[in-house]
Order: sequence, then structure tokens, then C-alpha cells
Amino acid sequence: MTDTDYLSIAVDQAKKSVDKGGFPAGSLVVKDSKIISKGISIGFLLHDPTSHAETVAIREACKILQTSDVNGATLYENLSCCTMCFSVAYWAGVTRVVSGCKKTDDMTRKGYYEGITDVSKLNDENTRKIELVYLPIFENESLSLIKDWEKKQAES
Repeated sequence: MTDTDYLSIAVDQAKKSVDKGGFPAGSLVVKDSKIISKGISIGFLLHDPTSHAETVAIREACKILQTSDVNGATLYENLSCCTMCFSVAYWAGVTRVVSGCKKTDDMTRKGYYEGITDVSKLNDENTRKIELVYLPIFENESLSLIKDWEKKQAES
């Protein structure tokens, strides 16, 4: 499978998150060409502010692999990670992060991100660098998921 194939699964995870009442974020951890874990973003429902899709997938991967070091793993995410999730990826030893949609000013204004911090700048300042890959092929679909989610929220 390719980065595009895995990222497509992350987008599917985001759809699943919305179906379960969560935020439209989805992710998965892949190591040695195998999907280790998947995550959705239902932290609001769980009353857990750390339960973002990326953090969920990393936690599960660590449990499955029985380690706190997933060095060599790639984190796929339909939306660029927040600083918390980026830090979790760093501390877990994730080697690559592949994103399908960049953070927008609109998302930040609406409180979907903690602020305008660019994780690539954090990465530049970190001791260990994570390879950051952006595949814009999924940007429109991810942004549409957010719009659909917002409509659902307004109707509730």
C-alpha cells in the first residue's frame, strides 16, 4: 500500500468519528507496512481532552506492540495534528507523519486547534526530527467533512 492508500483509510476513520458523534479527525499508525492501530476523535463524548484521533492511534499501537517506542512507524492523519498530538508522536518515536489537510486560520478561530502554532516549526526546534509529509489530495474531502460536521452540530 502507498501513503495515499493509508491516508484514505485515515479519511475513512474521520467519517467514522463523525458517525459516532465525534470530530472529523481520523488516523492510523503503520509500521513495517502493517496497520497497527486506528484512531477517531471522540474526546468530547469520552470527556477526555487527550482523546484526539492521533493520540488514540498511538496509545493503541503502543499497547499492541507492548512498547512506548514505535520508532519506524508512520502516523497518517486526515487533518494536521495539533501540538499535543505532535508531541505525543515525538515522544512515542513516530518517524513520519503524513497529513491530508493543513490547519487553517478558520479552524483555529473556531477552536479546533489550540492556536496558530505550526508543528513544522516545533519539529525544526526538536532534537529528533520527524519527517512531515503533506498530501493535498485529501484536503478538500477533509474540509468538506468539517463543514458537514459543523452542520450536524448546528442542527443538534
